[in-house]
Amino acid sequence: MTAYVSALDLFSIGIGPSSSHTVGPMRAALTFATHLADTGRLGDVARISCSLYGSLGSTGLGHGTPDAILAGLAGLDPETCDPEAVRHAWSGLDEGAMLLLAGSHPIPVRRDDISFEPRTRLPGHPNALTLRAWAETDAAPLFEETWYSIGGGFIRRDGDPARARTLAAAPMPYASSAELLALCDLHGVSICEVARANEEAIHGADRLDAGLDAIWDAMRVCVEAGLVATGILPGGLKVKRRAAAVRMQLEEYESLPVRERDTSTEWLHAFALAVNEENASGGRVVTAPTNGAAGIIPAVGHYYLRFVPGANAAGIRRYLLTAVAIGSLVKANASISGAEGGCQAEVGSACAMAAGALCAVLGGTPRQVENAAEIAMEHHLGLTCDPVGGLVQVPCIERNAIASSTAVSAARLALHGDGTHLVSLDTAIETMRQTGLDMMTKYKETSEGGLAVNVIEC
Repeated sequence: MTAYVSALDLFSIGIGPSSSHTVGPMRAALTFATHLADTGRLGDVARISCSLYGSLGSTGLGHGTPDAILAGLAGLDPETCDPEAVRHAWSGLDEGAMLLLAGSHPIPVRRDDISFEPRTRLPGHPNALTLRAWAETDAAPLFEETWYSIGGGFIRRDGDPARARTLAAAPMPYASSAELLALCDLHGVSICEVARANEEAIHGADRLDAGLDAIWDAMRVCVEAGLVATGILPGGLKVKRRAAAVRMQLEEYESLPVRERDTSTEWLHAFALAVNEENASGGRVVTAPTNGAAGIIPAVGHYYLRFVPGANAAGIRRYLLTAVAIGSLVKANASISGAEGGCQAEVGSACAMAAGALCAVLGGTPRQVENAAEIAMEHHLGLTCDPVGGLVQVPCIERNAIASSTAVSAARLALHGDGTHLVSLDTAIETMRQTGLDMMTKYKETSEGGLAVNVIEC
């Protein structure tokens, strides 16, 4: 048995503002429409309906879920589509609008074809949706499927087994951090090398390196875009973009002949803000491991390249592979879904991944890497997911900046020890799982508790 999830799956290029509420539903709708086309039923469809349950029903409006559903039904893929083509696919519908189902078959579409049922929670996952295709006169649906958006853009059809990509001949399988460290000891390798061995069993070396480089390039482009964009984020909260202003202030300060402070932490914050502001605007982002926590791994990676002597592209590959080895453990043994485990499952997971990965490229041993990830996870336990207005803005954007600092602190703290510590990463992950089960539903991406009900939207 292996807990490993490929880096090319866990880090997927998509669009904002949410991997679970935008990317996942869009993929489910695309798969649904593609199936209708592949089975020859497309021409019989006269109408499509979709019911959004649980968290999708609660915060789907703020996360652009209905827009994503229609975009997916039209044949758009979140990895390759123009984000502008998604933003108003549903919210901008006019009377008498038509949808090209699967990109070819025209059907009428109305806003009320998508219904919101937040009080109905299906047993498979809090993020659930049911898609139905209707013929002209039939009382029963021509075709119907229920899908779960299980976090990080991953989807699962109702009735399908809950499993990640399996490795037919995984050279280094592991199901826990204890097993991972044992592999490192047995073979005298790093956590990165364990991940690389498993990745190459799936993709081969060339495709793996090309995929890692494409992932980092997408992260880099997202940071660069966010550092120059200005204005107000969509959604009605009137949240002002700040990353560009922070960048300009830092550049002005660094142009001074004499500087009295280290700006590395402020740049780290700017990098994270840039990504999450792009995400909140519906731009192109990389799920890392989710969109709500998408700023942490890119920010810490940029910190490494800018402020660590000797940092290079090969180091970024090691950074990403180490991060995915840690993220795989969280996904397999707990959750990366805010609707399932609260924000500890999103920002806590991303922080642990970034902390362990940074520790690795700073020269940490496998046990120091595991310690860094544990420190980061431990200090996010119990973190609620309570987005104001159902938008991935407050407190999500700032939360990524603060967690980026925590990741750097955890990595450097672990490097001062020898890797020996009381609480294991396995224990922290299991505690996160238990805490998520105990956490009240209103604190798990429903916008029914926490800041979401105590901040006046104006």
